[in-house]
Amino acid sequence: MTAPRNGTGTAALAVAVAGVALCWSVVGGVACGVVALVLGWVGRGRAARREADNGPVAVAGMALGTVAVVASVAFAVVWVFAWRDSGGADYLDCAMKAGQDKAATQACTDKWFTGLQDRFGVSPKPTRGST
Repeated sequence: MTAPRNGTGTAALAVAVAGVALCWSVVGGVACGVVALVLGWVGRGRAARREADNGPVAVAGMALGTVAVVASVAFAVVWVFAWRDSGGADYLDCAMKAGQDKAATQACTDKWFTGLQDRFGVSPKPTRGST
């Protein structure tokens, strides 16, 4: 009798956990989630053929892989709205027009930063009593 081939199911779970941890970055969560789904599918198949004995681990990898993909898509929506609401498109337009002119690029950055402060009431500098 040969030893069970549990590596694929275990890898599915490990990659899925990484995907959940990276879901805020969108690309990391989707990539790891999809890889976890594939590895989990292969691991589950091995368990069904009695080549592996960790079918539930493979299924857990598939479930967490799905969570990673769904959470990444949700974060993508959040990032798109955050970029839009922060005036990111205007900033990129200004920076593209500035080209290689460092002073103009800095002016774009300052304008965008000031806009963020005005829109959201955020100040990067500590105020008196905030430390």
